[in-house]
Order: sequence, then structure tokens, then C-alpha cells
Amino acid sequence: MGLIRLFIYLYIWILIIDAVLSYLPQFKSAPWARKIKDIADISCKPIRGLMPKGLPFDFSPLVVIIALQLLVVLF
Repeated sequence: MGLIRLFIYLYIWILIIDAVLSYLPQFKSAPWARKIKDIADISCKPIRGLMPKGLPFDFSPLVVIIALQLLVVLF
């Protein structure tokens, strides 16, 4: 079970890094930043479709992080 938790925590860090990079436009075209964005979008994109359209910020990474933390606590 420790290896699964490690992967969940690594993915949470990827989500956090992606959220921080979204506020730094100078890194948008960097290949490593695109890769982080692609990995984070695997779970955030379906959540974005369920969120209301008028929100000022993208809360989908927060929703995914909370869900992953619940997963770690429950199992």
C-alpha cells in the first residue's frame, strides 16, 4: 500500500506544480511544463466539465487533490 500512496502524493505535487505554473506565463511553452500540464489534465479535465462556467478560478485541481486525500485516508 505504500507504493500507491507514494504515487498519489507525487500526483498531488504534480497538480500543485501545474497550478503554480498556470500563473507564470513565461513557462507555458517549455516542454517540461507542457508535460506537467498534460499529466495534470488527465484528472482535471473531466472535473472542469462538471464545474460551473462562471467561476473566476479553476478549482478542479483542488477538487482532485481533496478526492485523492480522501482516497489515502480511506484506504
